[in-house]
Amino acid sequence: MKHLKIQGHAALREEMKAVARGERLAPKDAGGTTFDSVEALLRLLTPKNRELLAIIRDKKPQSIAKLAELTGRAQSNLTRTLGKLVAIGFVRLKNVDRRKVPTTTIHSLRINIDPFSQNDRLELAK
Repeated sequence: MKHLKIQGHAALREEMKAVARGERLAPKDAGGTTFDSVEALLRLLTPKNRELLAIIRDKKPQSIAKLAELTGRAQSNLTRTLGKLVAIGFVRLKNVDRRKVPTTTIHSLRINIDPFSQNDRLELAK
């Protein structure tokens, strides 16, 4: 299971400054994908985007054009959304014969919220 950090920009900036000053070691998850907040993740996982992920998983489209046809979404909108899903590691685009073939890279995710601090974590099952 892969763990992603949920950390606000201010906290991330302070962590980076402390590492740069030599006050602490870089965390083992430094440089990995982070989310500003749980809300930011939930804004990305809209019902339409969850449906998109399900179509990619179940129908296995062999191109972005085919995915646009299956979803009824404009290809430019779809490309932008896929870029966001690729950036957070939920989707991978493989180049096959000059086509980009989308595949899902996760099976499920779990959000662990620490109600007493900002140490929330996201766990991805692949």
